[in-house]
Amino acid sequence: MAKKKSKQANNNTIALNKKARHNYILTDKFEAGMSLQGWEIKSIRSGKVNISDCYVFIKDREAFLVGAEIMPLNAASSHVVCDPNRARKLLLNRRELDKLAAAVDRDGYSLVATAMYWKACWVKLEFYLGKGKKDHDKRAAIKDREWAVDKGRLMKNKNLDR
Repeated sequence: MAKKKSKQANNNTIALNKKARHNYILTDKFEAGMSLQGWEIKSIRSGKVNISDCYVFIKDREAFLVGAEIMPLNAASSHVVCDPNRARKLLLNRRELDKLAAAVDRDGYSLVATAMYWKACWVKLEFYLGKGKKDHDKRAAIKDREWAVDKGRLMKNKNLDR
């Protein structure tokens, strides 16, 4: 008798920033590890993370994640001071830091966090170099997306008529 493979959900995503693609033109993708405390890992495992308003900034040749909210658990230790909005250091190599610093300083890019996920046993942050969209750019993107949906419907109806 053959063994059946169990279909296990392989969803490693912890949190997403869905507004980032709407508000920014995203260009280069980066992945960074994060320096976290023990209580933060426990909270992340339970899903108490919000990265919707966070961004990355570079100071003194180090990258930090600001605005990410990791809420402490109720059962957190009493001897640990839990700050849910503290700046968390990102682990990047020197070449990546220099490239990011140059893009932010000279070209006016922002560093926008888009996703937090598990990679093996490590928490990783995905962020992009991005430029802010103007209102007319956002309207054009919405118009293009709606036209793609309508075009798909028209093509489907045309193929069904045959």
